[in-house]
Amino acid sequence: MNDAPAAPLETPLDSLVVAVDGTSGSGKSSTSRAVADRLGLRYLDTGAMFRAMTWWMLRHDVDVHDAEAVARHAADPVMVSGTDPLGPTITVDDEDVAVAIRTDEVNAAVSPVSTVPEVRARLLAEQRAIIGAGGIVVEGRDIGSVVWPQAEVKVYLSADAAARAARRALEAGGADVSATEASLRERDRIDSGRATAPLVQADGAVQVDTTGYTLEEVVDLLVALVDRVGEPAG
Repeated sequence: MNDAPAAPLETPLDSLVVAVDGTSGSGKSSTSRAVADRLGLRYLDTGAMFRAMTWWMLRHDVDVHDAEAVARHAADPVMVSGTDPLGPTITVDDEDVAVAIRTDEVNAAVSPVSTVPEVRARLLAEQRAIIGAGGIVVEGRDIGSVVWPQAEVKVYLSADAAARAARRALEAGGADVSATEASLRERDRIDSGRATAPLVQADGAVQVDTTGYTLEEVVDLLVALVDRVGEPAG
């Protein structure tokens, strides 16, 4: 763990923003949800928003590799993201897509959709609106660098590619580990190399390599970081 100094301030938990960025498969979702639940904060999975946008494009036969076509339709879907860490929800045009956005088809298409500037601009505005006055843990790839650079707590989670692949393959019920690792490395390449909001470790973020840690240990580390800058509301 690369421990950067905490910000010299105290912020009530109900107005604090915890930004959790990092690579695919590094444990962002499970960690962020657990931290939010333990601290009584809201939770937002920005990756699910990009997946939902991708699902809509596929549903409406938009060529996801045609950036101009994706851009033309970026404002069309009506998306609503729930923020309960114990039961996060996401709907598109009033349809629950929480399961549908996790398919292999969406996995294969989300990277090209997420690189389209019009998509990122639309979802950036929605993410900032949801964050609002704070009291939330937000996970993604550009939260601390672009979405909310003023976040009081910024964390960058990473893990060895082989370890990430093994986790993802286990989650998928025994998928091919080698193929999963190759897919993760390609996603890393695309996310880090895109022109708009690339995946980077934000200034002031604490880097946590989760390879050798259990989920509970990573959650403990993040809660300790929040404790440094937060104080109970009231």
